[in-house]
Parts: sequence; C-alpha cells; structure tokens
Amino acid sequence: MNIELTRFRVKKGKSERVDEWLTFLKDNIKDVLVTLEGEKMYVETIFREHLNGEEFLYWYSVQGEGGQEVEQSEHWIDKKHLEFWDECIDETFTPVDLKTEVVMIPEKVKSVMS
Repeated sequence: MNIELTRFRVKKGKSERVDEWLTFLKDNIKDVLVTLEGEKMYVETIFREHLNGEEFLYWYSVQGEGGQEVEQSEHWIDKKHLEFWDECIDETFTPVDLKTEVVMIPEKVKSVMS
C-alpha cells in the first residue's frame, strides 16, 4: 500500500480555474470514483491552501500496488482532469512529498482495501 501527501503550487492567475476544476470533480463524482478502481486508489483527497500569497493543492492518497497511472487512462474524466492539471499546476515548482510518520488504519479497514 502506498500512502502519500504531496504539495503542488498553482500557477499565478489560475485560482478561478482551480475552482472550476474542483467543481468539475465534485459534479462528476460518480464517474471520478469509477476511474479510481483502475488506479487501485482507495482514498484520494485534494486539499487547498493559500500561504504567503501563493496557492497550493495537496493530494492525499492511499493506493494499492499495481494500479493504472492516470496518464494511461482513456476515461473522459481522467482526460479532462489532466487538462485542468496542465493548465493549473505550476511545473516549475518541485512538488513536495510530505514524510509519512505514522499510518493508522484499522485492520478491518485494511483487509477491505486489499
């Protein structure tokens, strides 16, 4: 199982577009959840932060081994998601992977995940 929390910087001037992106994901949640199956993504959560005049998105995920990469997907949701990503995420900023210190998942939940 792979558990990650990664920070990405939003491009300047793209905050409204991020609003649209997150609304798109919420409005299409049924299809979003279908795409997670192929990725073996058990949990995926997006957090948003404004800090020192910059905007960041954080991805928290709990993923099984051997899942499909989102870039390999042919699903329309993933294609649109990647369009938003390319438009909004600042590729000049090195993503920051926060260090996992403690994982607290009850065994009965873990057994259902695998």
